[in-house]
Amino acid sequence: MKLKSFYSFLTKDLEVIENELLSSVQTKDPLIREAGIHLLQAGGKRIRPVFVLLSGMFGDYNIDRMKPVAVALELIHSASLVHDDVIDNAELRRGKPTVNAKWDNRIAMYVGDYLFARALEIITELDEPLIHRVLSKALVELCLGEIEQINDKYNFDQSYRTYVKRIKRKTALLIAVSCQLGALASGAPESVCKKLYLYGYYVGISYQIIDDLLDFISTEEELGKPVGSDLLQGNITLPVLFAMQNEELRKKIVKINNQTTAEEIKPIIYEIKKSRAIEQSMNISDRYLQKSFHQLEGLKHGKARTSLYNIAKYIGKRKF
Repeated sequence: MKLKSFYSFLTKDLEVIENELLSSVQTKDPLIREAGIHLLQAGGKRIRPVFVLLSGMFGDYNIDRMKPVAVALELIHSASLVHDDVIDNAELRRGKPTVNAKWDNRIAMYVGDYLFARALEIITELDEPLIHRVLSKALVELCLGEIEQINDKYNFDQSYRTYVKRIKRKTALLIAVSCQLGALASGAPESVCKKLYLYGYYVGISYQIIDDLLDFISTEEELGKPVGSDLLQGNITLPVLFAMQNEELRKKIVKINNQTTAEEIKPIIYEIKKSRAIEQSMNISDRYLQKSFHQLEGLKHGKARTSLYNIAKYIGKRKF
């Protein structure tokens, strides 16, 4: 089944979100407008808005209150992708040219900054101090995560704890906050907001681990970028950490640097795929998925809870 089938009842509301996203970049500056539209129309699952809307169903659901939260979080996510692509000097995302490849790094950074600013402007439509505090704190953590990713490039002495902390800031936090803010905006009880936050956090960790795995075992066509891009760009992911437990393989991996070519890295990618690193990483991902399922227990039964369960299950099994 396709991911969208799990929340098909949200189709009309997601169309509202999509229109608002495109409207948010309709600025007088033609360059920012063009780059913003290019980025938003490049695809994407809009999974963060989906989490906002589903979580809002545990309270008094109102699309007018959900809309600014969903749009703001998707803009923040899009902005972080633009900045990531600049950091990684990436040319493709989802099979299409990145903003920095189509224009340049300076334009890309300004576009990312603009999207961050628009997100903060849009969220002010809700007069709820707690929502603003939660989002502001998440933004700080997200920026720290981007800085950590830069500092840790080609650092092969990282620990598992460092990796998890980084992907928490890079991915899991924004998904967790999407769930939390959707619930908060609908007036859901504090206990429900907490459960949904933790659900989003555990799903987010699992989601990123799977993404890191797919970078090795998927195809360029499916990824929309070259296989092994993360390792080539110096981003040390969980499969690499596990692969380096093999001393012979570690000796080859630690030689990778910013001068290594895609052709030179192919044999290493092949060895990582053959190693136990893939299975070990899958097991860790599955542990986090089980934790996410546990958080759904105690929440009211209904299509929102069923959708959250099915989305998590889908995330854990995609392309495997």
